[in-house]
Amino acid sequence: MIDAFIFGSQDFSVPNDIFKKEFQPLWEEYALYGGYPEVVKTSDFLTKREILKNIYETYITKDIIELLNINNYANFRTLVVLLAHRIGTLLNYQELATESSAYFKELKKYLSILEETYVLKQIKPYHKNPVSELRKNPKLYFIDSGLRNYIASDFNPISQRINNGSVAENLVFQSLLNWQANRDFQIHYWRTIAKAEVDFVIQHGDKIIPIEVKFSKETKPKISRSFRNFIEKYQPKFAIVATRDFWGELKQPTRIKFVPILYL
Repeated sequence: MIDAFIFGSQDFSVPNDIFKKEFQPLWEEYALYGGYPEVVKTSDFLTKREILKNIYETYITKDIIELLNINNYANFRTLVVLLAHRIGTLLNYQELATESSAYFKELKKYLSILEETYVLKQIKPYHKNPVSELRKNPKLYFIDSGLRNYIASDFNPISQRINNGSVAENLVFQSLLNWQANRDFQIHYWRTIAKAEVDFVIQHGDKIIPIEVKFSKETKPKISRSFRNFIEKYQPKFAIVATRDFWGELKQPTRIKFVPILYL
């Protein structure tokens, strides 16, 4: 349904949310513990955490650090923890280098290794001028929420977290990656000098679709000033607001759908 809306321009109406009680607990479990097969197959939460610990210790320590000959073990692990607390934010290379005690060149190497080994992914800004795009720092997301939560030592329910907005962003990003496996599109973000920002911009051929993530409790369809600015500037045909649990729609020149994150 959402897939057809984004990539096929097929409209849909707000459904009767009869499956929410069934889907919500499963989505919340996925949000906390991720999608690694061994993690998904067990129903015991303590076992899930132990499996994530083993994945982290084996994958990060043995496979990445040893096989790729990373000399400064402590700096690398410190950087991974720092990154787990910076999902959805612009990367500040100088700040990361200082806090991880890594040289700038070393930091860039570590980030490249983590991306090439499918731990995290960086996205670049959307801009019609590619030169301007390359001058801006990327944003970062983890590919698996469970691994990120283990690294950040945070398995609290998303609704109870101070940073629930960025955690929700990471979950939306994971959904976009799943779609990307079968579609040819790029994932960007948008940010102006005045700091107006849109969380994600899907670029599919000559079509662009902005996506805003709002994990606050919504009772009516409304959009942020930044989202409105993007829509007015680029005039996309469709747009999506990923919400906590709200379905809705705004019919403007741009058709804006409000969709709970668990359905993306």
